[in-house]
Amino acid sequence: MAQGLTSSGIAKRLHLSERTVEAHVRHLFTKLDLPSDVDGHRRVLAVLAHLSEVAS
Repeated sequence: MAQGLTSSGIAKRLHLSERTVEAHVRHLFTKLDLPSDVDGHRRVLAVLAHLSEVAS
């Protein structure tokens, strides 16, 4: 996600099904407490949350 890949792009790169990638992405959104009604792009918010955690 941090490289800007879609679920399809991630699936191809990791040799997984797109459904598997989408399930993992949903799990990340839940773990990061990013609800679906959030104003903003959840993938970008997830990457920003990861980067702020790494910088700490």
